[in-house]
Amino acid sequence: MGFDSQVRGGYWQEVMLDTKIVNGSVLDGTGGPACRTDIGIAGDCIVDTGGLAAVEARTVIDATGMFVCPGFIDAHSHSDTYLLIQPSADSKISQGITTEVVGNCGASAAPLMGNYQLPSDWREKKYAGDWSTVAEYRVLLGRARPAPNVVLLVGHNTLHAGVMGYENRTATAAEVGEMARRLEQCLEEGACGLSTGLIYSPGMFAAREEIVALAAVVGKRGGIYTSHMRSEGKRLIEAIDEVIAIARGAGVKGQISHLKTAGRENWGLIEKALEGIRTARAEGVEVNADRYPYTASCTDLDVIFPTWAAEGGQTAVLARLKDPSLRKCLRTDLLKSRSDDYWKAVMIGSTAHADNAGFHGMYLSDVATRLGLEPVDAALSLMEKDELKTSAFFFGMSEENLLRILAEPYVMIGTDASLRAPSGPLGSDYPHPRAYGSFPRFLRMCLDGKVVPLPEAIRKMTSLPAATFGLHDRGSIKRGAKADMVVFDPVTVRDTAWYDNPHSLATGIEHVLVNGIHTVKDGNLTGERAGQFLAR
Repeated sequence: MGFDSQVRGGYWQEVMLDTKIVNGSVLDGTGGPACRTDIGIAGDCIVDTGGLAAVEARTVIDATGMFVCPGFIDAHSHSDTYLLIQPSADSKISQGITTEVVGNCGASAAPLMGNYQLPSDWREKKYAGDWSTVAEYRVLLGRARPAPNVVLLVGHNTLHAGVMGYENRTATAAEVGEMARRLEQCLEEGACGLSTGLIYSPGMFAAREEIVALAAVVGKRGGIYTSHMRSEGKRLIEAIDEVIAIARGAGVKGQISHLKTAGRENWGLIEKALEGIRTARAEGVEVNADRYPYTASCTDLDVIFPTWAAEGGQTAVLARLKDPSLRKCLRTDLLKSRSDDYWKAVMIGSTAHADNAGFHGMYLSDVATRLGLEPVDAALSLMEKDELKTSAFFFGMSEENLLRILAEPYVMIGTDASLRAPSGPLGSDYPHPRAYGSFPRFLRMCLDGKVVPLPEAIRKMTSLPAATFGLHDRGSIKRGAKADMVVFDPVTVRDTAWYDNPHSLATGIEHVLVNGIHTVKDGNLTGERAGQFLAR
């Protein structure tokens, strides 16, 4: 009798497990209540659950007083190229994240072609090899041996800029056809879908018809279309309607990235926004969303620029910023479109120039006071000196709306962050605390009775994203599933990173297994890296 037959028949007397987890309260990822059961792991799979007291194992994890659940799936990550630099992924693994979905918001590590430029924070880093295609990126990733598993979306901005640059114009039929051909190649090489970043150049210039055509390519393969929408504020309802229309028109699963109501004046749109999604789902359009559990967003500060100033790519944008007459026009437009107190809700994150390093974690209004400038001029000064590499935190969201969004049954958790580490090549910038704390923070909120019951919280972090992204052997605890596992202490689990101290690892995640390999043990990283590229 072979090993598989022994597993299925329960004949354990001749088999030793690699790992056995005992005495824990098991939440299987489906949303059902916790139960007491043992979990047996052999190789990279869960091979049995139940009473396994008599079965020997090389490693026994005693989970007394703790919860055991599937590994968390970061539904919205930007770790694409950072996984090649610091594959230990400290900030993610320490949260219990065993799989990262990368390539979000229209920007992906591959394919590299034409005039496409990687985002500035990726572009300035050094890599141990070159790549252009998804296949070549996978080779480098395999050599790096990342700690978490990786799922790749293809960025629409990556395709669009690669084919036609950063011009403000409608794509021709031939150009859309070329984008579709390139997307097909990416899917053949293992990508799982398409993402858009429609507030960024050149995605902001793309017609809906172009996006529908590309999303349809993904839909034919059972993939997914995710979108950083054209608006998360004043035109939120129209933006949600567009995602739904694209999903319906292309016959594809749709995912709204970091669903929010940005700007106090737009908080009242929450009911209409949620109702629109619920209605579409009731009509059979599969639309889900992700969200991080914070009320400040984070992106490059130049996202505040009007459309005319964002055209042409980084070199052209920077040239406008340095041109006195165009800078005056830009300043005028920014003042017209923002209230005086807007700048009090913008905090400076990472910077590139040494002269700007002292402004990390400061509100832009305070930076302006220190520089003796108006806030708008302080912002322009920072961006010019940093050559558009200034990031910022935008405090414009409602805590009440955050809790309502997180409680929606189709909303999963995503960090919306690249991996970081307290030391090493990714430990010197100033990230949003979500890079270190999103999943433990959400767990703490739920354990404290603020959002949803704990079993539902676990579903949102495991089986929901697994089903959404087609990861059929992950996200739940059952025989035959891959052994991505988390054991956490309900008393001590919490985020410790904050806006004044962003590089700080979470606590309470006591054990993490990735493909059966012990990656966190007794709350400490083991140094093991067993992640895989998960191709469709």
